[in-house]
Amino acid sequence: MQSTETDAALEAMLREDVDVIAHRFVRLPDGSPPVLELVGDAAAQLAGAAGEAPLHDPRALRAVAVLRRLRPRLRQLAVADGAFHRTMPEAATTYALPRELTRAGLRRLGYHGLSHEYAAHRACALAGIDLSHARVVTAHLGGGSSLCAIRGGASVDTTMGYTPLEGLPMATRSGSVDPGLILHLLRGGMTAGELEEMLERRSGLLGISARSGDVRELLAAGEDRDARLALDVLGWRLRAGIGAMTGVLGGVDLIAFTGGIGERAASVRTAGAQGAAAAGALIDEAHNAALAGEGRISESRSRVAVYVVEAREGWQLARAAFGSS
Repeated sequence: MQSTETDAALEAMLREDVDVIAHRFVRLPDGSPPVLELVGDAAAQLAGAAGEAPLHDPRALRAVAVLRRLRPRLRQLAVADGAFHRTMPEAATTYALPRELTRAGLRRLGYHGLSHEYAAHRACALAGIDLSHARVVTAHLGGGSSLCAIRGGASVDTTMGYTPLEGLPMATRSGSVDPGLILHLLRGGMTAGELEEMLERRSGLLGISARSGDVRELLAAGEDRDARLALDVLGWRLRAGIGAMTGVLGGVDLIAFTGGIGERAASVRTAGAQGAAAAGALIDEAHNAALAGEGRISESRSRVAVYVVEAREGWQLARAAFGSS
């Protein structure tokens, strides 16, 4: 959304009876509570964190500034999108780097927490499963994508790391790549800025296909080899990731797909669910292909319930904000 469109949307929103605005921030400064009240200079308050999520947080900061100009006394909250992952064990968050670096805060943090938390609650409610005793894998698949392993309602592992670049290949983001490749490119003369531009905006499905980062367009490309390869890479990494999350949990009771791709791309769901085939996940292909909206896509004899749920990060964002009041 362009700046002028954003300003117009914010002005229209303020015509309603609004008491509090909650902003989703990918990163909040280290040591921040999950919900941070923004007072004074928000940019200074959040200094150092927004740069770790260049596709998202600078826009959120701009929205804060616009709202402060339009209604200076309006209460504004920053909600950490990764707060849900603060329950991950140290073994899951620690990089195999020198101790002084990990102690300085360079650790796996995780993101899409609002979506993963909501998806787990919603899917378990649809399935009639008690989340407090369930092993759940959630797959948030959209422009950005990540997986989460959830035990008893708490996150124990996820695929994103210190930044949202780690993990699955995404629309324009690379996902995990060999750090040696980065060193190779740096030695070849590529600057840090050029690397960031490439990894954040010219990689992922767009980079592989040289066509689009949109799964709908790649599916519509038919037999185009590069488009097909991009989808195959996504399916492969997704299958491997769901298998890994299942292993972390020691089995899985429910898998929930959410996000634009997770809700609409049946073939991607099929590929991903194969990661839990050994645990007994069986997809009802006819139901999977025909599903519109939320519902179960696993066979009745499947030992793993597989569901599609609508992404409602805004609902979870509001819930977090109200919980902090």
